[in-house]
Amino acid sequence: MLSRIAAAVVPSLGHLTVTADPATAPPAGSIVVANHTSLADPGIVLAALLRLGIEPVVLATAGLWRIPVLGRLLERGGHVPVHRGTHRAAAALDEAVAALRDGRHVLLYGEGRLPSRTDAAEAPPETFRTGLARLAHASGAPVVPLGQAGARRVTSGRRAKQLSGLLTAPARRPRLHVHVGSAVHLPPGVEEATATARAAVTSAWRTAAAHLGEPAALRTAP
Repeated sequence: MLSRIAAAVVPSLGHLTVTADPATAPPAGSIVVANHTSLADPGIVLAALLRLGIEPVVLATAGLWRIPVLGRLLERGGHVPVHRGTHRAAAALDEAVAALRDGRHVLLYGEGRLPSRTDAAEAPPETFRTGLARLAHASGAPVVPLGQAGARRVTSGRRAKQLSGLLTAPARRPRLHVHVGSAVHLPPGVEEATATARAAVTSAWRTAAAHLGEPAALRTAP
């Protein structure tokens, strides 16, 4: 349901294009990990994945379940709330593992938060949390890196600017691009696995940003 709503709404906010590595079809029971840059990018990512026939289970901060309408959609869709810093955090990992073993795709954001900067430009993914590595190790599932670019053109910055961006997006119709990379199996060791996943998502993001002609995509990776 959430994916189909996103697919209906996103075209009114901008022009979305989607690419994937050759012969890439994210296998059933895989973890899709995306870069997080804007409040708009979850919808953009869901709309892009639906074009590939994927309606994932989403791991997201538990606070979203308290938002009217959205919380109900998340609950009805079987998505997984993450209660960070509480004894309930482990339950999210267990639910995600169960979904993967049922052949579902699970979508999460490696950074686990939005960047603090207020400009609308693109930048490489920030530091990843360790939850992705722990989920991959617990489930044995492959990781599919996804890079999205352009979401900050829809909405970014402080609250007033975000609202303005959202209201004017239908008139501006910014270009949006999502690139899905090839599945990888993360190495053992949480630190190494986390670094490997971030590098893969950064590569996918660089491809997406390059499609939009973003200067950050052309800079040499550190």
